[in-house]
Amino acid sequence: MGITARSNLRAEADHLRSLHDNSTPLILPNAWDVGTARLMEQAGSRAIATTSGGVAWSHGYPDGDRLPVRLLTQTVAGIARMVSVPVSVDIEGGYSDDPAQVEETIAAVIDAGAVGINIEDGPGTVDLLCAKIDRAKQAGDRLGVPLFINVRTDVYLRGLAPGEEIAEVIRRAGQYAAAGMDGLFVPGVADPESIHAIAEAVDQPLNVMAVPGLPSAAELGRLGVRRLSAGTGLTQAMYGRAKDLAEAFLKDGVADPVSTAGMGYPEINDLFD
Repeated sequence: MGITARSNLRAEADHLRSLHDNSTPLILPNAWDVGTARLMEQAGSRAIATTSGGVAWSHGYPDGDRLPVRLLTQTVAGIARMVSVPVSVDIEGGYSDDPAQVEETIAAVIDAGAVGINIEDGPGTVDLLCAKIDRAKQAGDRLGVPLFINVRTDVYLRGLAPGEEIAEVIRRAGQYAAAGMDGLFVPGVADPESIHAIAEAVDQPLNVMAVPGLPSAAELGRLGVRRLSAGTGLTQAMYGRAKDLAEAFLKDGVADPVSTAGMGYPEINDLFD
């Protein structure tokens, strides 16, 4: 990547950071390939964030740090080539328990065109994720890109602290912030009281994920949320719809649902012109 491209990435990273400063949350539908990224940009998304599940599935791998890094970086490079908004990439747990290797993976993702990442604790320890966050910051500094590090904690998703979820999220957030966290992602939290309590206690922008019962974006903004992600929701919806259409077509061969259910061919083709 040349000097001009690096300069552009610095500007894009600053822009991505600024998108978290508004009282209205940054809404991210979450893309899984070049086509969906381009579609979401055209629909009005102010940044493109990937979903690890969707990207893994699109390459024939299960979610959960199983995707080869070379396929991840190929996807990121394709997305960055086709969109003009900042790109943030879900790197799961960094695809390694070795912080040094995680740093190299993040450097490769930045070189591919990303200016933000999501990185998660999952089943790992807080100390391990802190070490990865520190190395992520080092990767950005080394490449001259002020990488936005959005740290996901799975306290709610994995039921890690029954009855003490808020306190555990806040405890972890303090350690992750000290390591270099720029934003906190708490998927699974949905009730307004918990969301507000976490937002009040954490200095970094709070990110929540679309789940049943979640308040509207406007209400989330009033509660202190600064980023709202779809997660794998749109990917799952696409798979569900494709499954229904395929089963119906295989059953009776009726052409109308298959030939009329989607976007027009010229409209899709024009996305890439």
